[in-house]
Amino acid sequence: MTLNLKSTITPPPLTPARFAVIGNPVQHSRSPSIHQQFASQTQIALTYERLEAPIDVFAHTVTQFFIQGGRGLNVTVPFKLEAWDLARANLSARAQQAQAVNTLWMRQGVLHGCNTDGVGLVADLKRLGVRCEGARILMVGAGGAARGVLGPLLETRCARLHVVNRTVERAHALVAQAHATATSPLMPTLTAGSLGDAAQPGGWDLVINASASSLGGEIPDLPAGLYEPGAWAYDMMYGSKPTTFMAQAKQEGASHISDGLGMLVGQAAESFFIWHGKRPDIEPVLATLRSELNQC
Repeated sequence: MTLNLKSTITPPPLTPARFAVIGNPVQHSRSPSIHQQFASQTQIALTYERLEAPIDVFAHTVTQFFIQGGRGLNVTVPFKLEAWDLARANLSARAQQAQAVNTLWMRQGVLHGCNTDGVGLVADLKRLGVRCEGARILMVGAGGAARGVLGPLLETRCARLHVVNRTVERAHALVAQAHATATSPLMPTLTAGSLGDAAQPGGWDLVINASASSLGGEIPDLPAGLYEPGAWAYDMMYGSKPTTFMAQAKQEGASHISDGLGMLVGQAAESFFIWHGKRPDIEPVLATLRSELNQC
């Protein structure tokens, strides 16, 4: 399905550009605060809202948003695959690789899509001082979050990226898709296995939790001995306290731990750049969000 509204869009004149985050549920999203802070930095007039779409009418909700003058959407769970399908005629290279979209915008009446999750993750790892080039990376999870970051992680020239998942077939399917869409051979850089296959001699330099385990306070069923001296553990989830994955990693010997709040702000900054052509400073926004979380 391709959305083309050339004949129907009439943006309202002389009003702030309208943006939103679309998902279900979406009321917890911090995207409005993030983008309003970016707009204040860059002196761009905009409105940014939360838009909860019924599960079975995502495409209709997106169409109505743009017909009514909307300029761009951030897409969150569970709609990233539907967003990819809706914009499939005009996808960025990142979105083509991920086969998932988290950023939509209209250009000359035609819908476009990109995936900024991986860019946000890699930018945050760089901000933290994590060296990915030549690193051995383990990624836990093979769902939508993993799908969006796989390509950008491989572009860091890591020595190895091993994807493990509770349902091992999903890990193999994700890796097979990446091999099928790659422009050059990925073996032996990219491999897949079960949670029980996660350990390797000498451990890993970086372990990334791309699963939703921390949302429910669960701990991935991982073997011991994952972390080499100086290793990082990174959870894509975030909260006011260290996640269960972060606490487990610290107990298991990780030297450094981080949650994914910086990734959240980083992927938002990339969406903002796509829409407005200006790169905001993420540091003050990240500091504000961290302070707000600590007060919860």
